[in-house]
Amino acid sequence: MAAVGLIATLTVAEGKNADFEAAFSELMDAVRANEPGNEFYSVFRSKDNPQEYKVLERYVDQAALDAHGQSEHFKASGPKLAPCMAAAPVIERLDGI
Repeated sequence: MAAVGLIATLTVAEGKNADFEAAFSELMDAVRANEPGNEFYSVFRSKDNPQEYKVLERYVDQAALDAHGQSEHFKASGPKLAPCMAAAPVIERLDGI
């Protein structure tokens, strides 16, 4: 099975960067600690637009990505992150080679 990659572009509302970064840091820690099928999970802030973040993700397979979306920590992050967002996430799915 091929690895699965994902790039999520997140636009954060003005004045919400610190709240977003705190909540996302909790999520990153939980993913790294509890998802053996996740190989990489990190967020980066754009140098060109401080309100734009990119989440880079890599999973061993589609089942691992599906497990991420169903995890309790991922579901619990929604209510913390949603008030920080200025727009819906833009998700790019990638197939490993």
